[in-house]
Amino acid sequence: MNADAKQVGGSHYKDMPMQPWAVMEAVLTEEEFAGFLKGNIIKYSMRAGKKVGASDDSEKAKHYAQKLKEMQQWV
Repeated sequence: MNADAKQVGGSHYKDMPMQPWAVMEAVLTEEEFAGFLKGNIIKYSMRAGKKVGASDDSEKAKHYAQKLKEMQQWV
């Protein structure tokens, strides 16, 4: 399953007509979008196990890493 077809931690983004990262991917440069993905990988990796009620941070980091990998394969 590709990264666009899933969401970790609910369905609030998937329920939107266009997911926020799809908008970002359309308006940001490839480098800017990759930076956004990398920043979220770092954020969720560092936060994993530390925020009360955020038990899925490791999975979120993996999800952003999957999207980054998929994006880099298109180049």
